[in-house]
Amino acid sequence: MTAATPAAGLVQVSIHTRDLNLWYGDFQALKSVTVDIRQGLITGLIGPSGCGKTTLLRCFNRINERYGNVTTTGEITILGRNIYDPDVSLSELRKTVGMVFQRPNPLPISIFENVLFGIRVHTSRGSLPKRRRRELVESALREVDLWDDVKDRLHQKATGLTLEQQQKLCIARLLPLKPRIILMDEPCSALDAEGTEKIEDLLDGLREKYSVVIVTHNMAQARRATDECIFMLLGELIEHGPTEQVFFNPRREQTEMYIEGRYG
Repeated sequence: MTAATPAAGLVQVSIHTRDLNLWYGDFQALKSVTVDIRQGLITGLIGPSGCGKTTLLRCFNRINERYGNVTTTGEITILGRNIYDPDVSLSELRKTVGMVFQRPNPLPISIFENVLFGIRVHTSRGSLPKRRRRELVESALREVDLWDDVKDRLHQKATGLTLEQQQKLCIARLLPLKPRIILMDEPCSALDAEGTEKIEDLLDGLREKYSVVIVTHNMAQARRATDECIFMLLGELIEHGPTEQVFFNPRREQTEMYIEGRYG
């Protein structure tokens, strides 16, 4: 999926939606969502359970379509391309827009092969020389601050890693594909406080290269780790702005009530 070139002087937008609606069968999960998510930022999706934030996240790489009986209307543009254009390849879209899930899901193969799994799927067999494979693995593991921990056991099973290390590995698995956007659905929900802190530190470094969109129920984490927040309620986008403004000077009463813990 090739990105369109932005016009000079315009704010660069990674993800744009216009009047986005989504139904699971007869249930409408998203209602006329229009939003611009800017490049180079960490954007948090917050709101009570069932508000539509994970559904919105899954729209951005069309993974909702795996769940059956899903109807979507409206527009989603990723890096200047409508992701529903007939010439957009789902495979290419999911290379550009990577995803990390709630619970770490390393494959029951070696650490080395986990990192290479995605790129092997997308390249012809035998097209990656041994030296290049090693370079890709080391680069990805260094980028997620995991190389020093695992460099002497690359050929051991990834399932033997701690949960924090497994989640870092799942992020590393995306990187050889050279994504532009990384989606994260509650990436710290299975981690303890120390593991959460390390993943948040990693996020801070990732913003230099990637646009990151993260769903979180952890309001302290949303304050600490994001640049902008989108507050959703009952399938609608209620408020979107800089994190400091959303938390300390919200424009909408519903946002203020949620931030203060009066519901959700």
